[in-house]
Amino acid sequence: MQKLAVQMTSGCMASTLGARQVARQCSYQPRLHLAAARPQRRALRMQTAVRAQYTKQEKGDKSSTDFRIFLQDKGGKNVSAWHDIPLWTEDGLLNFICEIPKESSAKMEVATDEEGTPIKQDIKKGKLRFYPYNINWNYGLLPQTWEDPGHHNTDVDAAGDNDPVDVVEIGSQTGVMGAVYKVKPLGVLAMIDDGELDWKVIAINAEDPKASSVNDIEDVEREFPGEVDKIRTWFRDYKTPDGKPQNRFGFDDKAMNKEFTLGVIKETSEFYQNLLSGKTDANGLALK
Repeated sequence: MQKLAVQMTSGCMASTLGARQVARQCSYQPRLHLAAARPQRRALRMQTAVRAQYTKQEKGDKSSTDFRIFLQDKGGKNVSAWHDIPLWTEDGLLNFICEIPKESSAKMEVATDEEGTPIKQDIKKGKLRFYPYNINWNYGLLPQTWEDPGHHNTDVDAAGDNDPVDVVEIGSQTGVMGAVYKVKPLGVLAMIDDGELDWKVIAINAEDPKASSVNDIEDVEREFPGEVDKIRTWFRDYKTPDGKPQNRFGFDDKAMNKEFTLGVIKETSEFYQNLLSGKTDANGLALK
């Protein structure tokens, strides 16, 4: 309140308006400040409520292959990051589970073949796997989605990669590994990795200061110039230091819009429901 009072006083002293106009200006200015603050406060309360629903328990040495992160509900019961977190929130946003915080390189992922589907570090040839350089965005998954390897997408001539749908979250906040965030879907890239379709949903944390300014993929270019190209380039090239070929993308490398993205989410959610109901063979995946 003291800061607001100072702003009001200095504004009045500097003004060349008449006394009555100055009084109006000074009485109105604080209300503008408070009104602008309300959406941010609501967003903060919203995100805090989501994170409060779930906590995490770490088991094992972080530098070992035994390390696991288990999500827990408010009662301390273990819940599956893949199966027990709802895909959609009550207010029409998506739940995003952060596996890899931005500017880190440990390749963490939900273990879809382990009961409880904890988060663990990927292993290759018996060693913990790291990206060759940091990933520049928060990265994780959409719960209750699945890219069906038995479904051939004729648009990109590839079948699903047998994993939940990935999310690239472009907000300014560094996520917490194992935390659940509400995000707005904005677009999607159809990455083809080793011949498999691996959707990359581009989203933004609903708490981010720019969240209200971006609602579709074209907004991303305006508010985050060059960001989509950076994402595409990073995922295209990250395997090349190991001597592997570049990944490629369907739809002429284009990031598809929000409407298309929602269709991908709907389809992969249906694939997941078929998996859970037994209509589709699990083939070793943990369904609880």
